[in-house]
Amino acid sequence: MKIVKKIKALVCLVCVTFVCALFPACDIQEFFNEFLGDSSSSSSDPMDVGSYGGAFTEEDISTIKSSDLSIHFPELGNKYTGDCTLIKVGETEILIDAGSRKGSSATLVPYIRQFCTDGVLEYVIATHAHQDHIAGFIGTNSADGIFESFECKTIIDYPLSDATSQVREDYEALRDAEVASGAKHYTALECWNNENGAQRSYTLADGITMNFLYQKFYEEETSDENDYSVCMLLTEGENNYLFTGDLEHEGEQSLVESNDLPKCVLFKGGHHGSPTSNTQALLEKIDPEIVCVCCCCGSDEYTENVANMFPSQAFVDRVAPYTDKVYVTTIVSDNEDEFESMNGDIVVMVKDGVVSVRCSNNATLFKDTDWFKENRVCPNAWK
Repeated sequence: MKIVKKIKALVCLVCVTFVCALFPACDIQEFFNEFLGDSSSSSSDPMDVGSYGGAFTEEDISTIKSSDLSIHFPELGNKYTGDCTLIKVGETEILIDAGSRKGSSATLVPYIRQFCTDGVLEYVIATHAHQDHIAGFIGTNSADGIFESFECKTIIDYPLSDATSQVREDYEALRDAEVASGAKHYTALECWNNENGAQRSYTLADGITMNFLYQKFYEEETSDENDYSVCMLLTEGENNYLFTGDLEHEGEQSLVESNDLPKCVLFKGGHHGSPTSNTQALLEKIDPEIVCVCCCCGSDEYTENVANMFPSQAFVDRVAPYTDKVYVTTIVSDNEDEFESMNGDIVVMVKDGVVSVRCSNNATLFKDTDWFKENRVCPNAWK
């Protein structure tokens, strides 16, 4: 399949060269979409490639690559909320989720390739079976997904799911094809139980480990798909970084009760800053220093209640006593694409023990943005 696509791409390149020689003003991306039959151009699965924010400069990329550890929250290339996290430790890369739509792969794959230069993702984690977390693994006719674009050595995902979507079916079919080609596949419960070759803790480098945490919905059914989310704690020396997918309040309570959670330098904001996640019980336990939220800030995709739009007022009120270092990837806009960069691509990196944050668009804290000032009540801790 990959060879056929490469031949097709070569034919496209020759055609583009010819067409552009005749029509210098032609849009190359539009030509490729037309030629390859881009099925993602509909409003339900837009591509919107390269139409947002500022990319990292070569100097930025060099600095990020030189770090001992980097944790990336890339934008997704469209107006929809979703999750994707890339973790790089030396020559080892871990990808957690790939939202928000299948067309996001056109944005995510080039981003990841800047840092994963050998084409191998040592670990892939799919937290749960919602479109905004797994669609980019699949891709479109004109933009290969994560599974097609990279060699994925070990895939770890949700033990349970009630999702009946085509996206889940497509994801699992492609995952199983990866396994047939030599990838290893485990569930988070197998990791926790150290079963069938899976491990609760994986050593990524000297002093850096990836640790799978337990929460009861690995084994118990629930009416909320979000509570099936895989949870992982990355530990680097005395620094800890927590990733909980879209875990909701009941799942977070189980996470707190089932694990000895440490103070965390970084918390990937639960469920995109939802009011139903990021509970007091979890936050007081992990006492986060930095919180990164993957969402399209202010979008009415899920609600018209402004207070509950991501990142929600409840999220702000709960997080504020612990930190004001909150960063958000994308924001709604009245431009043609209906979105633009907020902080843009966000990278939390560690070099010689020093933790820093670098953003592709700007490093403005969420509390200092115009949108926050117009749409959120500032908590006393942030005044």
